[in-house]
Amino acid sequence: MAKFEDSIKELEKIVKILEEGEPSLEESLSKFEKGIKLIKACQKELEDAENTIKELTEDGTIKPLEE
Repeated sequence: MAKFEDSIKELEKIVKILEEGEPSLEESLSKFEKGIKLIKACQKELEDAENTIKELTEDGTIKPLEE
């Protein structure tokens, strides 16, 4: 799940740049767009993880994770 953590770190950098600096409008829009893409990717990973948990515990028992 390193990708998730990497995306969160990148989002934190983007927020910091937008909060602290005075980027141009073009740079701000570019960073905003990248941030939205990262958020969507993170949401997808979280949904996938949630679905896996539901699948593994569907009947109240823990099933082995299939590889």
